[in-house]
Amino acid sequence: MSFKKKKFLVVKKALPKVVAHFVSDYFCIKRQTHMTMLKNNYISIFQTDYGVWNDKQIPNTYSHYADIAMETLLLGLLPKMEENTGLKLIPTYSYARIYKKGDTLHRHKDRKSCEISATVHLGGDKWPIFLEPSGKNNQKGVKVNLNSGDMLIYKGCELEHWREPFQNELCVQVFLHYNRRNDKNNNKFDDREHIGLPEWFKGRKNVNTTKI
Repeated sequence: MSFKKKKFLVVKKALPKVVAHFVSDYFCIKRQTHMTMLKNNYISIFQTDYGVWNDKQIPNTYSHYADIAMETLLLGLLPKMEENTGLKLIPTYSYARIYKKGDTLHRHKDRKSCEISATVHLGGDKWPIFLEPSGKNNQKGVKVNLNSGDMLIYKGCELEHWREPFQNELCVQVFLHYNRRNDKNNNKFDDREHIGLPEWFKGRKNVNTTKI
């Protein structure tokens, strides 16, 4: 069944396992570095350049909006996203998180920057995600398990999705978000001048940017 009809699909080995593990290790080291710098008062809890621990969706869990490595994956996997969805897409933003034992992702639908979303399992323990393809709320849903490097693509604004309490120790995931390119409200780059800019750059106009 096509993505258009099913509204979700799994792409096996979207990332080579060695690449997924590399990015997972990188993000775990970044989390450790952030913890050490916080504990020794080298940075403030309000400084977000190294990530945050006050994610409203899952408090006290390390996450990062628009980490440069994850933004690179956002761009790098764009052709694969378009190939598998049959849609012309524009990237909006990436978000990475390291889940810990006891974490729960409550049922929700995503915001307008996440029309077509992807969850990529980078490393650590598996943690199933549930989706409701009918678009109805509070249904039993479909359980999806991902191996390292696998990618789940789904319509984030339409499908309710969630995770039950995590029973293992660590799970590293990145979420890659895209909108339809021909949509007038495509929310280019999640209201940032270009990919890679931090969240606090949203809405800033007339910014002097450098082309690569």
